[in-house]
Amino acid sequence: MKFCSHCGSSDLNTKIPPGDTAPRRVCASCGAVFYENPKIVAGCILEWRDKILLCKRAIEPRIGLWTVPAGFMENGESVIEAAAREAWEEAGAKSGDLSLHTIYNLKHLDQVYIIYRGSLDGGRFRPGHETLEAGLCGEADIPWDSIAFTVVREALELYFADRSRRRFTLHEGDIDRDGGEQLRIVRY
Repeated sequence: MKFCSHCGSSDLNTKIPPGDTAPRRVCASCGAVFYENPKIVAGCILEWRDKILLCKRAIEPRIGLWTVPAGFMENGESVIEAAAREAWEEAGAKSGDLSLHTIYNLKHLDQVYIIYRGSLDGGRFRPGHETLEAGLCGEADIPWDSIAFTVVREALELYFADRSRRRFTLHEGDIDRDGGEQLRIVRY
């Protein structure tokens, strides 16, 4: 950030504003405080006849790897609306019965992943503009070594564990760096 979006000044400083607890960008001219907050990623695991919908990414990051339909939440929408929109944009897929499945904090990326689960309406899907291909996979057919994101792999593993118990529960946790390059998963 080079200029204040309130007054246009270039006199921005990083400091802890009065009454706050963390450093923020503050305009020295007008006093506006600018907050940087985590991004919310919403997605869904959609099932059709014991198979789930996966999408092969056509964009970075992780182009050519598999994921569930997911992406950043937009202003003016709820998390469930964002998950449904991403399923439609990435895979031409709809679901009328989404329910919350996993919430994971990725503190090292300043992201929160919220994944829903539901059924794929009519088993219909098609690749969207961010998807090279889309397909239905049974648990044994999941390309585990080609899953794009650790959080998606975690959500899928939990989904299949719940499904085998015939009881779905809400899962929460953190995925973070362990001080080095290794990711550490903590489930609550």
